[in-house]
Amino acid sequence: RTQEAWQQRLFDEEIVPVTVKEKKGERIVQEDEGYNRLKLEKVPTLKPAFDRSGNGTVTAANSSSFNDGASALVVANRELAKQHGKGKNVLARIVSYADAAIDPIDFPVAPAKVIPIALERAGIKPEQVKVWEMNEAFAAVIKANAKILNVDIEKINPRGGAIALGHAIGSSGARILVTLLHQLKKGEYGCAAICNGGGAATGMVVQMVDADDL
Repeated sequence: RTQEAWQQRLFDEEIVPVTVKEKKGERIVQEDEGYNRLKLEKVPTLKPAFDRSGNGTVTAANSSSFNDGASALVVANRELAKQHGKGKNVLARIVSYADAAIDPIDFPVAPAKVIPIALERAGIKPEQVKVWEMNEAFAAVIKANAKILNVDIEKINPRGGAIALGHAIGSSGARILVTLLHQLKKGEYGCAAICNGGGAATGMVVQMVDADDL
């Protein structure tokens, strides 16, 4: 998904080029690097990262990598949004948000605990959500939450997730929200959810709007 998204330049509007100083001089970074390093022939040969008994399924190939990264969003009241939001294609309103927690050992499915709460507070049903973005420390996270929530997995992380894009510490929640906003059109709802570690999770429902309609 990420390879296709980059080939179609779908990330261009949400990326800000960063100049990095290296030994050979300066380099401008404006594209994710990890997704192009995939070597499919090596995936089946990787050893489990945690369970070494022979039954382990979590490997480096289906886990997110640690990356440097940053994301930024501006939160404003209605008056400021009307004043400065005209002509902006990523203007949205926060419809609802929620926090929830489950047993720490079950942390991968914590989003499935918080999402129904956020949806209820927003007053919408799952089928009204156009795009879902969830952080994915491991591939099983998305499959498990999609099954529990009965959500079409094709609508979750349509442009790829942290396994391909990276898991920038301290920026994961903001990153998936930025990516979510860039996939919505006026009037459409989106839901972002992230497990915070230790069994906790945070969820948010947003709706794309136009400044003139506020």
